[in-house]
Amino acid sequence: MTPEEQAEIDALRARQTPTRRVVAPGLEARLYTPHPVLDHGFVRVIDYMGDDGAIVQAARVSYGPGTRHTRDDAGLIRYLMRHWHSTPFEMCEIKLHVKLPIFVARQWIRHRTANVNEISARYSILDREFYIPRPEHLAAQSASNRQGRGEVLEGEEAARVLAILKEDSARAYDHYEAMLSTDGQQGLARELARMNLPQNIYTQWYWKIDLHNLFHFLRLRADAHAQHEIRAYAGVIGEIVADWVPLAWAAFEDYRLRGAHLSGKALDALRRMLRGETVTREQSGMSPGEWREFESLLRG
Repeated sequence: MTPEEQAEIDALRARQTPTRRVVAPGLEARLYTPHPVLDHGFVRVIDYMGDDGAIVQAARVSYGPGTRHTRDDAGLIRYLMRHWHSTPFEMCEIKLHVKLPIFVARQWIRHRTANVNEISARYSILDREFYIPRPEHLAAQSASNRQGRGEVLEGEEAARVLAILKEDSARAYDHYEAMLSTDGQQGLARELARMNLPQNIYTQWYWKIDLHNLFHFLRLRADAHAQHEIRAYAGVIGEIVADWVPLAWAAFEDYRLRGAHLSGKALDALRRMLRGETVTREQSGMSPGEWREFESLLRG
């Protein structure tokens, strides 16, 4: 953060605004604070609406707490999560300011259930900031998964790849600056000069989403199979959500992140196994891929 940006954040955090709105104390403590991600990125909360109480209020369509207790709220929220009742979770919203590499942003934007406003390189000059992976995150292409990584690169090969990433990033930005530079002459338009920048340069956006769709984002992007870079952002956002709606987060963690869903064939095979039967893949009716996933699930 620049000194000017930090001063703006300090001023926002120092401001006290009386309100009749419901506030979430855990999230109030996080407001405006940038939480670092990767080498130059961050996530910070700009605004939010609702809390755990808003979820149960919407489910009950009531005006006040009545005689219910916290344990009743937790039970209702778990029931809603367990039975995929999504509408009450849509009553909570959050707006985040995110700084992230462009190639991560292009993955992220596939979640089309949010409102997004991204910095425009037509009007602004992007900073000289590029994502360079840490050595432990430099991996070869997986031989079995077209979307995944294999073994971590080491020694000379890792050094060679890091040198290429750094040199190419610096060269591209030098040329970007050169095309924009006037030096007494007319420079290239920003909207054209930006096309030479690599995908590891950082962009920023405001991202507003309701809790139901945020949970869907986290279920996919906090998963161990997700790409490391976007998973790093999902991890930080998960910590923020846990402070915002702790009851809803606990239910989500239990039923979605740590839970599992079985097909009809898999459930039938499990029931037969519990009765003491020996079930083979051929007897189950599952494909080889489904059977591998089923076995992996049983092994934990």
